[in-house]
Amino acid sequence: WNYAAQMIEIRMEEAAGKVERSAMERNVFSEKYLIRRPVLDALTGKAGAAPVFLIDELDRTDEAFEAFLLEILSDFQVTVPELGTIKAEEPPIVIITTNRTREIHDALKRRCLYHWVDYPNAERELEIVRRKVPQANQRLSAEVVSFIQKLRQIELFKVPGVAETIDWAGALTELDKVALDPETVSDTIGVLLKYQDDIARIEQGEGRRILNEVKAELSAAE
Repeated sequence: WNYAAQMIEIRMEEAAGKVERSAMERNVFSEKYLIRRPVLDALTGKAGAAPVFLIDELDRTDEAFEAFLLEILSDFQVTVPELGTIKAEEPPIVIITTNRTREIHDALKRRCLYHWVDYPNAERELEIVRRKVPQANQRLSAEVVSFIQKLRQIELFKVPGVAETIDWAGALTELDKVALDPETVSDTIGVLLKYQDDIARIEQGEGRRILNEVKAELSAAE
């Protein structure tokens, strides 16, 4: 609710001598004072044009929000205690993503179709990097992608995703790098890995081994 606007309306009605409580409540708890956030916007879109409702990284919310979503996903409606039930004329297309930082409740899963999005293969990831960091040296982009593809094959606490690939390519480009070398990998590995145990493992030899494999494979392919 737009609390500030409600208070102004109450003060104005009191000043005008309108003090009938039930009428005042009906007025201030109307759609006029309801702040339309993404959930409500998704349910009240234009008829004939179903909106796409993206709930990103649901696992980072709490269980109370999951419970709130049950009504939306089951009946495409939301209940506002002071106002009533608002039902979608055109059910939205709902997309929910999660990074598996915690388990999602089974009741919510039952209302969804499950689809696993894996890491892209090397060719696809290289295409993504070239689109997102077009200013990066072509050789550097290829080495970055190959390095990260191999990095994902070893056991790490947190494997770098595509976002880290893009960030690393961008950071290396800002540093005017045109190829990877052991010192550069060591100095910038914090862009990829966010846990000290993972970083220590790479700096203790895994990083140099992976880099040597990358250099050898790319040279052989030329």
